[in-house]
Amino acid sequence: MTSITIDDAVTRLRSGRKVILVHGNADCDAIGSAYALARTFGNADIFTPSGMDRVARTVVEKLNIETIEECDVSSYDLVVAVDTSSPELFQNDKTTIPPGNLVIDHHMPTGKWDEMDFLCDSTRTSCCEIVMDIIDAAGLEIDKKTGLVLLSGMLTDSGHFQYADPRMLRAFGKIMESCAIPMDEAMQIVRLPVSMSERTSSMKAASRSRFDRVGDMIVAVSKGSSYEAASCRALMCVGADVVYVGSQRDDDFRISARATQEAVRRGIHLDQMMDIISNETENDGGGHEGAAGMTGTGDVEAMLNICLMRTMDVFRKIKKEKDAEKLTGAS
Repeated sequence: MTSITIDDAVTRLRSGRKVILVHGNADCDAIGSAYALARTFGNADIFTPSGMDRVARTVVEKLNIETIEECDVSSYDLVVAVDTSSPELFQNDKTTIPPGNLVIDHHMPTGKWDEMDFLCDSTRTSCCEIVMDIIDAAGLEIDKKTGLVLLSGMLTDSGHFQYADPRMLRAFGKIMESCAIPMDEAMQIVRLPVSMSERTSSMKAASRSRFDRVGDMIVAVSKGSSYEAASCRALMCVGADVVYVGSQRDDDFRISARATQEAVRRGIHLDQMMDIISNETENDGGGHEGAAGMTGTGDVEAMLNICLMRTMDVFRKIKKEKDAEKLTGAS
């Protein structure tokens, strides 16, 4: 893995025929990053090897964005992976990137991009921000459609600003101003009615949930069959500080993890926890401090138990530190 600069990325993107890959069940941040690069640098296809999530699919349909579901990556001059922390996240055994190509990401590095040119800033809320930096460094302009797709990625990856930082807000405002995009239009592009299946999945996850606590912090786990992220949000709404919702597909599992911003401030870092657990169990995981996930082979109930126990360990550490501060303050 060779770390490169934004200027290095600009040089690589300026020439040749490109294919831009996104992770399986691609979200708006992945699609927004891919489309913005394809649109501004040109001569590029967007490859979705394992589909898109419901919000990203809706944005693609609303804005008439072309993607391809099959391709021979070896026929391109440059292969670019965006918003993808490891090759396993393509969720497609046939999709491999030849050495010497380009990866652009904002997740905590996993060390799984050997022999690639790697541009990563894990302090950024979204990959779309890094892509916007690349476009600015190249001296290129974006049109309104590109601006909307970039804003959709920033909105969704920040939890509609819940996890935003000042840099993301500045980038968001700059795009709004340069593309003349009003806030209501930006919000509308990612707003979807909650389907009956999503509502029932969240209700089932709540009914199947179990939880534990240390002091005033609660962790909840549940097993579902779909809409894991929505189920996480539902359990957080009823009082959990940290939530893990998993699903089983034959021998494979998938877990979504979410934490409140207050839990993150107090010391919960889901990206680190998912990375450690996945390495220990030979699976694949990562993400952000407040939103992360893990996929792999194994029993989802066992994996949820590990997540719960590890979170309880962190809760105990947080409580111990808080109690020590109280004693120090009282003395």
